[in-house]
Amino acid sequence: QVQLVESGGGLVQPGGSLRLSCAASGSIFSINDMGWYRQAPEKERELVARRDNVGRTDYAESVKGRFTISRDNAKNTLYLQMSSLKSEDTAVYYCYVTVGSGFAQSTYWGQGTQVTLSS
Repeated sequence: QVQLVESGGGLVQPGGSLRLSCAASGSIFSINDMGWYRQAPEKERELVARRDNVGRTDYAESVKGRFTISRDNAKNTLYLQMSSLKSEDTAVYYCYVTVGSGFAQSTYWGQGTQVTLSS
């Protein structure tokens, strides 16, 4: 089984930067993709960024040009570098990893880390 432990959230001023980390451990095989969702109060869950098994990335329109997803294979860690932060970026951020395929596909989630923009 896979465990994901998140860190890096906190309070930040608009225009500031923050780096989220997602450390993975366990039996990770046949990784399809990894990424980040966020959940803001009274808003729908949003896929922020993802990286597939060949390094392709996708970003939500609201974060393009400001957020960067990356992975450090040596540390088994996924990152989300957030810059030029806005008040609308306030949310709980959840990392995920999807392994397997078809009916055997499974998705594992981090515990969430709070990002709050001061206002």
